[in-house]
Amino acid sequence: MTSSAPSEPITVYWRWGCPFCLRLGARLRLARIPFRRVDIRDPKAAAEVRAITGGDEVTPTVLANGHELVNPSLGEIRAALAGPPRME
Repeated sequence: MTSSAPSEPITVYWRWGCPFCLRLGARLRLARIPFRRVDIRDPKAAAEVRAITGGDEVTPTVLANGHELVNPSLGEIRAALAGPPRME
């Protein structure tokens, strides 16, 4: 039996106390999708999020399979993981 979960974790930019981040983290764990969290209290991480979102520090912001997703649903993350990587 093969697993549908990706072998490489996705990156979730998050902010401490953010209810949307907490909910997404719980959903990712339940779906057994590996992820790593990056706290945007780190100035470099905050700058990366601002570059993705057009200047805002919106959390959660997710990098998955070459896709940049802002406050995504679990379905949007699954679609990004299932589709071809986005090339830049």
